[in-house]
Amino acid sequence: MGFVFGSRSSKEEKASAADKVSAGPSQPRDPQAPKGRPTPKRAVAQSQRKAVVASTGNRKEDAKRARERRREEMARQREALANGDERYLPARDKGPVRRFVRDFVDSRFSVAEMFLPLAVVILVLSMIRVPSIQNIALMLWLGVIVLIILDSIGLWFRLRKALNERFANEPRRGAVAYGLMRTLQMRRLRLPKPQVKRGERP
Repeated sequence: MGFVFGSRSSKEEKASAADKVSAGPSQPRDPQAPKGRPTPKRAVAQSQRKAVVASTGNRKEDAKRARERRREEMARQREALANGDERYLPARDKGPVRRFVRDFVDSRFSVAEMFLPLAVVILVLSMIRVPSIQNIALMLWLGVIVLIILDSIGLWFRLRKALNERFANEPRRGAVAYGLMRTLQMRRLRLPKPQVKRGERP
C-alpha cells in the first residue's frame, strides 16, 4: 500500500512540475528587459507610454506659450527703453537709483560719448602715408584717452557724492559703473533713451 501511495504522489508531483514548465513560456518576455528580472505588466507599460505622450504634448504647448510670453515681454521692454516706463525696463535699468544715474549722466556733456566718432577720424588720419599727419593722429589719440580718463574720474567723484546724499539708505552697488558705461554711448543711441535735457538738474 505504501508503494501505491508513493507512486501516486510522485506522479502528481511530476504532473504539477510539467504544468509549471508548460505555463512558463506562455508569458512573453520583454526583449529589452535583462534576464532573471520580472517584466512590467502590459497595463503599466501602456499607462507609462500614455503619460509620456501627454507630457510631451504639454511641453510643446508650454514652450509655445513661453515663446509668446517672451515676445510680449521683449516688445514691452523695447517700448519701455524708448519711453522710460519703469514697469517693463530690464532689471539692470530698474529702480530710482538707476533712473537718477541716467538723468545725472544725460544732463551733462562727457568726452567719452565722442569716443567713437573721434576714433574713426583718428583711424582715417593714421592711414594717410604722411609722417606728420600720422604724428598728429597719434597725439590726438593720446589726448582723447587722457581727456576721457580725467572726465571719467571727475564724474565718478561727483556721481558718488550725489548718490550718497540722495540715496544714503538704499543699495547703490554698481550704480557708478553703470553711469560710466552710459557715458561711452552717444547720447542719441543710449538706451533707455534720455529723459532730461542737457543742463537740466536730475
